[in-house]
Amino acid sequence: MTDLARFAATHGIRHFLFSFCDLFGVQRAKLVPAAAAAELARSGAGFAGFAAWLDMTPADPDVLAIPDPTSLMVLPWQKEVAWVATDLQVEGVTLEQSPRRVLQRQIARAAARGLQFRSGVEAEFFLMDPEQDAIADGLDRQSKPCYDQLALMRHYPLISELLEGMERLGWGPYQADHEDANGQFELNWTYAESLLTADRHAFFRVMAAALAERHGVRVSFQPKPIPALTGNGAHLHASLWDEAGHNVFHDPTGEKGLSEVAYQFLAGLLAHAPALCALTNPVAGSYRRLARSVTSSGATWSPSWISYGGNNRTHMVRIPDDQRIELRLGDGAANPYLLQAAVLAAGLDGIERRLDPGPRSDLNTYVQAPEGAPSLPTCQADALEAFRHDGPLRDSLGEAFCTAYEALVAQRSDG
Repeated sequence: MTDLARFAATHGIRHFLFSFCDLFGVQRAKLVPAAAAAELARSGAGFAGFAAWLDMTPADPDVLAIPDPTSLMVLPWQKEVAWVATDLQVEGVTLEQSPRRVLQRQIARAAARGLQFRSGVEAEFFLMDPEQDAIADGLDRQSKPCYDQLALMRHYPLISELLEGMERLGWGPYQADHEDANGQFELNWTYAESLLTADRHAFFRVMAAALAERHGVRVSFQPKPIPALTGNGAHLHASLWDEAGHNVFHDPTGEKGLSEVAYQFLAGLLAHAPALCALTNPVAGSYRRLARSVTSSGATWSPSWISYGGNNRTHMVRIPDDQRIELRLGDGAANPYLLQAAVLAAGLDGIERRLDPGPRSDLNTYVQAPEGAPSLPTCQADALEAFRHDGPLRDSLGEAFCTAYEALVAQRSDG
């Protein structure tokens, strides 16, 4: 385990950000001087849980944030500061509603079966005018702006700085592009074990926002920041690996090169899709992204039906190759940890119950509904109702988390 004081001395770190994601994905942190880091690593940095999106009251004891040194990342734009993800405790007891803890529970479930969940995430975002709800680039006006080279290069100073930051962090970034909406971008980095991917996803949202501010723009990960344009997805690429380091989703004799285990996992995603939406699509605007309305580019690039296909981006689940599946359901508002946890929980249930997803559909679902496929929830209330009644998913995620999440969603709605 990395010693924070030693890390500070060898890397020139003056301060640490002891950070955690609350239930709505907001990054919370305290700035800890390097001289105090060793002590606070043992005792934890104290937070009032009620002041963040945690289901607590002002009368509750402090939440103590204990850093996980394996998550340490030096801020590429502020090299005297290091970020570290923390695990939350209250009076020595793990806080079960903590999103990182919810994911850790699912990772342990997979490990009990000799499996490791590896994932990659596509975090789409808009670059917006800092003063108004409009894209930052007034010249970005093409009706089909996806992969627009000129628009991409007008933001080269920011995009290249993000890529270089990920390179220094060792994430293995491999491409960046202008996405389907005017003002929308995506950067891709190499897949990894799911907790590492979630930590990186959480950090990426902070890094993108901080660097955007330095370049005079602001970042929006919201699902549908501009009604007429394609929304922000958070597509998740998933595979399971055994203890010998073999991808158990791959089977050269299977349909599309995927194994029976892969199809069982996929079936779990289909079976739990309505309830999954409560976590993968967590705000009212999420359901404007999932709507069947056509955008200015001609397609939403988001699913409307609970269906799967081959290399077909109109379905909820896509099979891009013989190594993985892609869930296209999640959006930019999803909590980085709960996105991973929900997918893994649903997929493992599919494996445990040996579910069958049925035949794939090769239809263009933007033109024709897949035969027999139910539609995804069309509003947040329907997703929460499905979540309320999905016993297997709730059992996996833990009732302490589920009830806390529902209470805070209701509180936010009332507000």
